This record gives sequence, C-alpha cells and structure tokens, in this order.
Amino acid sequence: MIETIALIIFILSFGGILFILARKMPILVKLPQNGTTGIKEHRIFLTIEDRIKNIFAKFEKQIIMHKILSFAKVVILKAETKIDHLLHAIRRKAKEQKEKDLKK
Repeated sequence: MIETIALIIFILSFGGILFILARKMPILVKLPQNGTTGIKEHRIFLTIEDRIKNIFAKFEKQIIMHKILSFAKVVILKAETKIDHLLHAIRRKAKEQKEKDLKK
C-alpha cells in the first residue's frame, strides 16, 4: 500500500517536472549558450569577484588553510590548558574550604 502511494507521488512529481520543463523549453532555447546574460557587470563587481577567486585559489593550495587550522588548534589547546588549571584551582579551594568547615 505504502509502495503504491510512493510510486504515485513519484510519477506525479516526475510528470510535474516534465510539464514545467516543457513550458520553459522555448525560453531555455533562447538563452545564450556561453552562459553570459548580455548584461555588463560594473568594474567594482569584477574586481571583487577576482579578489574572491584569488582567496579561494590560495585555499586550494591548502597552505593557508593548514596554517589557520594549526593556529586554531594551538589557541584551543592553550585555552583548554588554562581552563583546566582554573578548574583545578577552584576544586582545590573548595576542598580546602570544606576541610576548614569540617574542622570548625
């Protein structure tokens, strides 16, 4: 029963996709094939796009990514060590305070 319902939903969905595609086919045929829209971009947008591409090109080399991750790892380990020392100090003080209260 569930399989037939799933099959019916699949067939209807596929039919809907085909219907939308058939309606949009004339518009899709008119689009340029090289991917340009015919609208010229402003020079500022082109320079920003080039800078972003350069940043991602550096990440592709994974050198900068490795340095960033190594730095983050060191910072996190230092923070973890500092937190660990603080927790030990708090526990030690609480234990001393508890011992003082028991002696009184």
